[in-house]
Amino acid sequence: MEFLDRLDASATRRETPCGDGTMVWRCWNEGAGRPLVLLHGGSGSWLHWTRQIEPFAAQRAVLVPDLPGLGDSANPPGEHSPGNVAAAVTAGLRQLVPATENVDLAGFSFGANIAGHVAALLAPRLRSVTILGAGSMGTPRNPVPLMKVRDKEGEARVAAHRHNLGSMMIADTARIDDLALAIQERAFINSRLRSRPFATATMLSDALARAKGVPVNAIWGDRDHVAMPDITLRTDALRRARPDARIALVPGAGHWVAYEAADQVNALFREWLA
Repeated sequence: MEFLDRLDASATRRETPCGDGTMVWRCWNEGAGRPLVLLHGGSGSWLHWTRQIEPFAAQRAVLVPDLPGLGDSANPPGEHSPGNVAAAVTAGLRQLVPATENVDLAGFSFGANIAGHVAALLAPRLRSVTILGAGSMGTPRNPVPLMKVRDKEGEARVAAHRHNLGSMMIADTARIDDLALAIQERAFINSRLRSRPFATATMLSDALARAKGVPVNAIWGDRDHVAMPDITLRTDALRRARPDARIALVPGAGHWVAYEAADQVNALFREWLA
């Protein structure tokens, strides 16, 4: 899709060590200060943040990696665990961002889990950590029915992506547009790391409790299918780990809240990260 190709071409591509290869970062407006680092979700890529990159890169540096084992990045060293993924992300940030600059970090879904681990490792360097659609706080994960995609081609493959987006990612199926389908396909092609086994553990809440001194923000869509039937289980778990956390529920939005309700999410980012 032309828009995605143009967005990709406007980035500066950086690479940092990762396992037997490299971790790929796309960077915009480097050197502008106050870096905003965005970590995508499971089975995804940097494209999960398509609707945040340009609005924020107009004023500040924006760095968006493909997480290890996903997108263009190599597999993480050792086992495919959040800790190992976070270690590669942290090492990359230390290499790419000068020690004099503090970072605002945000993560979506599996990326929220990784953001919490990075915050625990890099606490003095972080201005804030914002989690979106987060799990890994010891709460149940609602099983969502997904269709197989790899065995399909053409219209059947598009239909499978549309079903999966509606089942898991986007609450209002009328918002599943050609751009969302293109992002889903591009991300799916290079997806290797399986993040779902970590969804019901307490890894994120434990990591955020260790990230002392780092302000924590959280956003969920109030129709997040993964968090159903009771999203308060997740908000309550976060409050137990971090009573100081700021929490927002976006009405009518689903799991991929940064895409489906981009205007509301971007407004929260501007308020919280000011």
